Amino acid sequence: MLSGGPYDIKDIIGYGGYGCALLLLFLLPFFWSFPTALMLGELASAVPAEGGFYAWVRRALGPFWGFQEAWLSLASSVFDMAIYPTTFVLYLERLAPALTTGHRPILLELAVIGAAVIWNLRGTAAVGEGSLKLWAVSISPYVVLVGLAAYVGFLGKQGPFGGHASMAHPAGAGFSTAVLVAMWNYMGWDNATTIANEVDNPQRDYPRVILLAVLLIMITYAVPIAAVAWAGIPAARFSTGAWVDAARILGGPALATAVVLAGVVDDFGTFSNLTLSYTRLPHALAEDGFLPALFTKKLQNGSPWVSVLACGLCWALALGFSFERLITIDLALWGLSMVLEFLALIVLRHTEPLLPRPFRIPGPDWVPILLGISPAALTTYALYVSRTETVAGISAFAFALSIAFLGVPLYLFAKISQRRRILRRKTNA
Repeated sequence: MLSGGPYDIKDIIGYGGYGCALLLLFLLPFFWSFPTALMLGELASAVPAEGGFYAWVRRALGPFWGFQEAWLSLASSVFDMAIYPTTFVLYLERLAPALTTGHRPILLELAVIGAAVIWNLRGTAAVGEGSLKLWAVSISPYVVLVGLAAYVGFLGKQGPFGGHASMAHPAGAGFSTAVLVAMWNYMGWDNATTIANEVDNPQRDYPRVILLAVLLIMITYAVPIAAVAWAGIPAARFSTGAWVDAARILGGPALATAVVLAGVVDDFGTFSNLTLSYTRLPHALAEDGFLPALFTKKLQNGSPWVSVLACGLCWALALGFSFERLITIDLALWGLSMVLEFLALIVLRHTEPLLPRPFRIPGPDWVPILLGISPAALTTYALYVSRTETVAGISAFAFALSIAFLGVPLYLFAKISQRRRILRRKTNA
């Protein structure tokens, strides 16, 4: 759910250069990922309920803000989930261009969504165990690529590229875009918490896994970038799909084909994992009466099948946006939801000081406030940058805030519907 590998970090290189990319990938986790991971570790261990972050915010701030948290997460998922079918097609285009012409891309993207929905209907265990195998397949070409890049780099001036690549910022590149892409590659830490009631020992496992994941993802991103820079491949060659070019330069057509196939597998696997996460939110909302009871229906394996099908349909409707626009809107909405999660952490520390916390952020109660400052500042930065992007004739900033504020009338409508259902039940009784 957090990362399938270095497939989607190439735009950081293309927009910021090798030096900027490595700096962002090493520094950003300390201001963006580690504070979030610590917050999630404490809340997931204290309140391991279905719906994860929705349950935390509802418990700390009440049903209105709980609903807003769920709405922001679901709204961001519409744009987040459109990214993976898009990059799926972009990678496939490098292998078989004829399959990605005309109306074929949208059909391929719909096929990705359909396959992920079917897989999720088989249940959590099927997706979780299968995703580990897909991850092993998707990361394997990079082991070969890094080894070849290191060898070529050691050749130095005698190598085919005449030395190592420049670390400088490429002319005309977009630093803000590089930052946003890096933030997007390090976001989503709360996704796994929505299935906490389907995990054997969430109080023990969530804090350990989340903190370990931050370190592993840093390594997964930084090592391939350092290797291709060492090999001398120019940063200007990097854009979406550029890992394929790097593989072709270093290892020939066979390695390039392997990277394409692995990239396709990676996008499908990540999409399927996130489907597992997001589809638990409508189910949790329905159990609290904010959505029709139909969304509470589950298969015998525990899969909330109505929610899975409904989410798949909504994600299909968001296909067609560009990669950069999707990231901008996704970051803005998810960042706002994360701010609510930090508020939930701070409030629960004061309102429920005796709540058992198998994992607790070290230090006094003002430490969570301090931890939340940098993620909130980076979210504000993402919102500020979004003003330059245009979506549906307005700035991405206005578009994202319009979607966020839509949660207020939706909550009022949900409350009215909830009261009517309760009244109907009492009348029938």
